[in-house]
Amino acid sequence: MEISRTIGEARELISQFKSSGQTIALVPTMGALHKGHLSLIRQAKKRADHVIVSIFVNPEQFGPNEDFDTYPRELEDDLEKCRLEGVSLVFAPDRDAVYDEEKFLSINIDSLNQHMCGGSRPGFFEGVLLIVNKLFNIIQPDVAFFGQKDIQQFQIISIMVREFNHNIELVMAPVERANDGLALSSRNSYLSVDERTTAPGLYRALQFIEKQVKGGVHTPKLLIEHQKSELEAKGFRIDYLDMFSFKTLQPVYTLQENKKYIIAGAVWLGKTRLIDNILIEL
Repeated sequence: MEISRTIGEARELISQFKSSGQTIALVPTMGALHKGHLSLIRQAKKRADHVIVSIFVNPEQFGPNEDFDTYPRELEDDLEKCRLEGVSLVFAPDRDAVYDEEKFLSINIDSLNQHMCGGSRPGFFEGVLLIVNKLFNIIQPDVAFFGQKDIQQFQIISIMVREFNHNIELVMAPVERANDGLALSSRNSYLSVDERTTAPGLYRALQFIEKQVKGGVHTPKLLIEHQKSELEAKGFRIDYLDMFSFKTLQPVYTLQENKKYIIAGAVWLGKTRLIDNILIEL
């Protein structure tokens, strides 16, 4: 396995891969790799000759009061996991290798970031697009893998790929979960023992909404408000919990047949922000 810390090194190695007609899959991460990331790597190996994993805690997607400084960084452990999975190249640059000291250009998003995580994290998805666009330009993969847990991110990146004409196939892999249903996340390490026991309640709330909707509830507002109250009684602080259009990422209050929706929520449990979602098609 090769490890590159600079763009020049990465491009040279990638050029060697491509010179013999081999295909490349990219798995972008911020490190602290868990079973969800490893699942993406394994799926990527089935689709390409070489898998490249990027490990970069992107400062542009953290707000001023968010956890950039405390975000888990476990590079040596991450590298060993990548070796065991047969990754060809890990691109793990420092900030100075990725960003100039001063930026003159940015990416703006219209409407797709108004709700869900974008509603409470201003600038977050602009920062995500900035780094993903850079990674796509640096690595030029044939296919890139992302997890469904970050479904708003995936949908916005999909629009960027289409509008910016990136010649890259995107794959969204299902949410990887612990045995009790909790969506795997690097930030789960912030949970205390008691909080970890409570945390799967978010997924159970989403499942309850899904069951009721499949049972014929097509105006789920009161149902969702009840689940918010249930979560708050268990100690969760609600960021959002709602149903959204899969296409526009806007809240939906009356459901229609033959449409695809996202049942999604973000909550705080202590100092840990948890997100999760379920896709449903009527």
